[in-house]
Amino acid sequence: MNKKRWIAIATVAGLLGTTAAAQATGLIQKVSGVLRSDVTVTIDGEKTSLHPIYVNGQAYLPVREEAAALGYELHYDAKNKTIELKTTGEEEAADYIDWMGIVQDVQKLEDGSYKINTIGTGGANWMILTADKDTVVKDAEGKSVPLDELKPGAQILAQYGPIVAMSYPGQSHAASITVQAQRLIQESAILSVKQTDDGWQVQFGETKDGAAQPSLTLNAGKETRLVDVEGQPLSWSDFKEGDQVRAYYGPIMTKSLPPQSPLFYLVKLTKADTLAPAAQQEFRDLAWKQLADESKSHVKTKQEEAAVAIVDAKGAPVLPSTDEQKKKFEELQAAGGKLVTVTYSTDQDELLGPLVAAFDLDSKEFVGYFVRR
Repeated sequence: MNKKRWIAIATVAGLLGTTAAAQATGLIQKVSGVLRSDVTVTIDGEKTSLHPIYVNGQAYLPVREEAAALGYELHYDAKNKTIELKTTGEEEAADYIDWMGIVQDVQKLEDGSYKINTIGTGGANWMILTADKDTVVKDAEGKSVPLDELKPGAQILAQYGPIVAMSYPGQSHAASITVQAQRLIQESAILSVKQTDDGWQVQFGETKDGAAQPSLTLNAGKETRLVDVEGQPLSWSDFKEGDQVRAYYGPIMTKSLPPQSPLFYLVKLTKADTLAPAAQQEFRDLAWKQLADESKSHVKTKQEEAAVAIVDAKGAPVLPSTDEQKKKFEELQAAGGKLVTVTYSTDQDELLGPLVAAFDLDSKEFVGYFVRR
């Protein structure tokens, strides 16, 4: 991926690091406009998914002044409905951002790219990486790894950016992914958890006739990371017998009974954080019915493959469109309620971020969409 081209896209799309940085330039103001998806934007002859916003009959690309400052000139071809950004000189290449984490889920999109759901080891705890033909994927020995062989449980070192969609979780294009190890996965209830002289020990198995019968013992040390489903850090006091968890461990296993292995990630899956497959599909169907035809025309995710998650209502960036939805959302926030989100990838993600519909977990009422930047 050409770094210079990416920093140009970042500037034109207005996806700079923080809102504060953008505000400092004095460019932010509220306007009403129409997003023209039939007008394309190319950079140095290469098409992008950017589209201009028309305000009072004029076409605008956000943060135009910053793009010019980086050495880009804008040319509009009215006949072909094309906006061209051309470089006027050599710009300093932007640095990629390093990311270490574990792959939770890999989803192939209709355009052939892959959306990789990861939790990390620091900084931003939760990140969605997009990988495509420009992404270099290799193993620890430098051998090429086909994208379709990337699996949940892969512990990776990635370089992404320099742009990050201002969504939750953050989303960005992965320039490179190095698979450092392929961890095994155990998703079930904890049989026992206890502190030992060397750290902590987590056992899985079953109880028969009042006696514990462990089938797997995982040993945790300083390298073990304890998190929730959004990658937020937890402590050992948050885990107890009977908790539903997902453990990433191994691949080294002892030949003892029960077998033992080192534990690297322990993710707590509370009942509020998980939905049965049938329930997930129900919310996907509800979300699809909410989408206007115009919105559906931009969706890249298959209807039955939209990501479904449960999040706290408090702090969720929901924008209700009716007074009834606003009242419902405020009640959920006050009561500490939960939302079910259904997320679609669109051809406008680089400019606006993904499309996220939000529902009340209990009543299944639609409360609005997440704010899109």
